[in-house]
Amino acid sequence: MNVEISTATTELVQRLSATPRGARLARRLTGAALATWGYPHEGDLSHTAQLIVAELAANAVTHGRVPGRDFELRLGLLREKNTLRIEVSDARGDRKLRFLNGRPEDEHGRGLVVVQVLASLWGVSERDVGKTVWVELSLSPRQRPGTPRPCPRRPGPAG
Repeated sequence: MNVEISTATTELVQRLSATPRGARLARRLTGAALATWGYPHEGDLSHTAQLIVAELAANAVTHGRVPGRDFELRLGLLREKNTLRIEVSDARGDRKLRFLNGRPEDEHGRGLVVVQVLASLWGVSERDVGKTVWVELSLSPRQRPGTPRPCPRRPGPAG
């Protein structure tokens, strides 16, 4: 008797080109993976995770890029901890993370602030080559009734 056992995978590991196109793809892969795992595109978890991945991937491409080297996206559902873990690794271990003192009119410098505000927990791990920025998000809503969503997506005004 031939019995096929199917197990749902709850991990995504993907190397992507250290280009703006690779960063966009990382965000799209995040939404697709979460949808496959039962967290719809229009849900808060998906929106928040995609925003965090977009920020971390943009940083990896902009500040962590080494010519000829990719960056890596790793997503994992840790159901025992009720957590989504996001990891973005780049090849530049010599460049440490830093918060910029951005002015309101500045176009850059707020990515890590966004990550810090949205994450349940986050940090940086050293690697043999490069570094990994990791983020953990709770799988259950942590907001109180009546509070705004952490990453709203509302249609623009009509007309």
